[in-house]
Formats: sequence, structure tokens, C-alpha cells
Amino acid sequence: MGVLVFVLIVIAVVALVGLAMAIKVVRQYEKGVLFRFGRLIGTREPGLRVIVPFVDILHRVSLRIVTMPIQSQGIITRDNVSVDVSAVAYFRVVDATKSVIAIENVGAAINQIAQTTLRKVVGQHTLDETLSETDRINIDIREILDITTTDWGVEVTLVELKDIQLPDSMKRAMARQAEAEREKRAKIISAEGESMAAAALGDASDTMMAHPLALQLRNLQSLVEIGVDKNSTVVFPAPLMSTIGELGAFLARETAAAARQTTTPVDIGKTVPVPPLRNGAAKSSLNVAGE
Repeated sequence: MGVLVFVLIVIAVVALVGLAMAIKVVRQYEKGVLFRFGRLIGTREPGLRVIVPFVDILHRVSLRIVTMPIQSQGIITRDNVSVDVSAVAYFRVVDATKSVIAIENVGAAINQIAQTTLRKVVGQHTLDETLSETDRINIDIREILDITTTDWGVEVTLVELKDIQLPDSMKRAMARQAEAEREKRAKIISAEGESMAAAALGDASDTMMAHPLALQLRNLQSLVEIGVDKNSTVVFPAPLMSTIGELGAFLARETAAAARQTTTPVDIGKTVPVPPLRNGAAKSSLNVAGE
């Protein structure tokens, strides 16, 4: 009786173990690839699946996008500059059967092919192209990887250059080049400003020549601006000083002429000379009628 109970217990345990081995769960983001005696039977969709223990083998393949960093690669560009470039690749399995049958370890294979492709593509470009045309380089790497990984049932969705390390000497040379470029732009902008200022001053001078009082008003405005800071020294512009001098000389001549007319009698028939003009004009005489 005891032996029979032991046999029943063993059978129950084996049945439970077999049932546990027969029941498989395929998650929503997975797909199962079923083999029976080493031969491909087909794929299994997500859910609860039952297989034959010790006969069937179910490989679960993830269909999610995988992020794979590509370690830094020492690359010599087309213009013989040594750079270290790292990148990141995104891929996903689109054919679970090929990813299991066509290649042993799809992740390791994509990592290696991505490194070699990165070296080949970046090596075909100059340093300036590598720094400025990263979008085109990313597309070229992804297209080359797609051609290779299609037979593995894998689709490379995106490749991005992550970091580009330059030698210290090249960094200093690029810094000098950038500084020279900024100085060139600053000089060009300054020259354009001087040209525009000269043109504006030319227009202003034409206006002042047409309206002489405008220059005097501008001089007075300058005096007002100087007086705002409460300066003890007042600077008069040269044109204003010459105008004041001419005005003083004119008043002096007029005063002298009026004084002569009131103190000196005028005889009839005598000729009174007229003072010479400032502009060097010829002398003239004035005949005075008799008393």
C-alpha cells in the first residue's frame, strides 16, 4: 500500500512539472518562435500558449525598440584629422523567425556592424562636413545598416552621432579661426556703419548749405547740450566765432561812419571817398550836391 501511494505521488509531481513546462506565456510586446524536435513549427502570438514538454522549444523574441550605444571610435577623416566619434542606434525586430534562425546574437551583430559602418562613413567626410552635416551622415549610416540587417529580420529606425572629440591642437586652431571670423564680421559692420554715417552727413551738409540758419541753430543746440553737465568752460564752434567776429566788425564800421557824418561838414562839389569793401571790390566815390 505504501509503494502504491509513493508511485501516485511521483506521478502527480511529474504531471505538475510537465504541466508547468507545457504552459508558456507570451507577453504583449513579444512573439514566440516554436521548434519541435529542432524543426521550425511557426510563431505564436501573445497570450497563454501550451507546448509539448521535452519536445517543443519556444523562443520568445521582444519586438520593442532597443537602444544600443556605439562606443567611441578613433577615425581619421578625409582631410587627415584624427577624431573620436561615438553614436547611438535604435533598432527593433520586425521578423521574429529570421532574428532567431538567420543569426545567433542579433544585438552583438548589430553592435559590430554599426561600429564598422560608423568608421567607414565618417572617414569619407572632411572634418568640417562631419561637424556641420551630421544629419546626412546619420542617414547614410542608417541606410547602410538597413541593407545588412534586413536579412536578419531587424529594422534600424534611427542612428545619431552622439559625441565628436577633437584633438587639443585642432580645438585651438578652430578657436583662432572663429575669432578671426568674428573680427572680420565686426570690421565689415563697422565699415558699413561708417559708409552710412558719411552718406547721412553728406545729406545734412547739403541741407545746411541750402539753409544757412540751420548751421547756427545746430551750433546753439550744441551749446545747450554742453551746458547740461554744468561745465565751467564753454567751447564755441569755429563757424559761430567767425560769425560773431564779422558781426562785430560790421557794427564797428557802421559806428565809425555815423560818427564821421555827424562831426565832419560836407562841402558842395567835393568827393567823399567810400571805404573799400571787404571782398576787395574797386573803390567808388560819392558826389555830394551843394548846400
